Amino acid sequence: MSNAASLQELLTTGEQLTIVCHNNPDPDCLASALALGRIAAEAGIDERRILYSGDISHQQNRAFINLLNIDLREFEPEIVQNRPEGSLLAFVDHSVPGANNRVPEGTPVDIVIDHHPADEITATFVDHRESIGATATILTEYVRGLDIEVDAPLATALLFAIRRETLSFLRGTTKDEYTAAAFLHDTADRSLLRELSSPSVTGETVDAIGRSIGNRIVRGSVLITHVSRTNERDALPQAADYLATLEGVETAIVFGIVDQSIHLSARSTDSRIHIGEALDTAFDDVGSAGGHQEMAGGEVPLGIFADAVGDEIDLVELVKRVVTARLIGALNLSEE
Repeated sequence: MSNAASLQELLTTGEQLTIVCHNNPDPDCLASALALGRIAAEAGIDERRILYSGDISHQQNRAFINLLNIDLREFEPEIVQNRPEGSLLAFVDHSVPGANNRVPEGTPVDIVIDHHPADEITATFVDHRESIGATATILTEYVRGLDIEVDAPLATALLFAIRRETLSFLRGTTKDEYTAAAFLHDTADRSLLRELSSPSVTGETVDAIGRSIGNRIVRGSVLITHVSRTNERDALPQAADYLATLEGVETAIVFGIVDQSIHLSARSTDSRIHIGEALDTAFDDVGSAGGHQEMAGGEVPLGIFADAVGDEIDLVELVKRVVTARLIGALNLSEE
């Protein structure tokens, strides 16, 4: 039995489906949740909901939700705990309770569909393919295999998610992404795809990217920089994408203080570096970090940093020194 058929068989046993997105969901997660909801509807589940936690601050992500009219609800722990019989819980684009989500550790999960590196995934149905470039690729395979009608909004969501996750088919792309894109192409709304690709950018995002340019240090082909403090968490991956194109740079890591945490975003085209493993090595004892060989991120609670200094300028300087030193150590870079 195919993965798609196995998933459909499980869904026919349910009466409700709760789909939990990872923290600060991106288009790959959101499109995958939308597609899974459609599959569940075809399987006879009338009560469906998509939950998210964190912020949806990236201009592209906000436009994605608004223009595609995706119905989201803020995460509430009680929704996923003590669920009644017939209520299924699904993760898309993440896989383990408590890791990049607010689901309490140990919560039973029924469905996991993901392409990110992870260990010890436990669920009734698991489709975990690290080799695939996007979770939306897997969901496209499902809707195609199950012969589910794909309308323009769903096709647009899935195609845009695949393009965004693979940086327009330049990062981590497999032949499956091209197969999925070919299937979705004729149905997707091309004018909406263009609109999603060029959302307006806030002044604060531009300022944060500007600070990342000015604060950069380069060790060989590795660039490390910070944006100080920002309210635009998604300015970090945008800065990392931009700085990774700098001549001579193969790895770009950007960090900054957002609320009460240090956030990191990294990009790498250096085959000698697995940037997800490098971030995990640097911060596994103080926070959560990891990802793919070419793309990774992380979050470290400010914790003792905030307690150690009372002045904002001193706090930024302390965070800069400690985070940079950890990155230099994890990547075995020269201090000079």
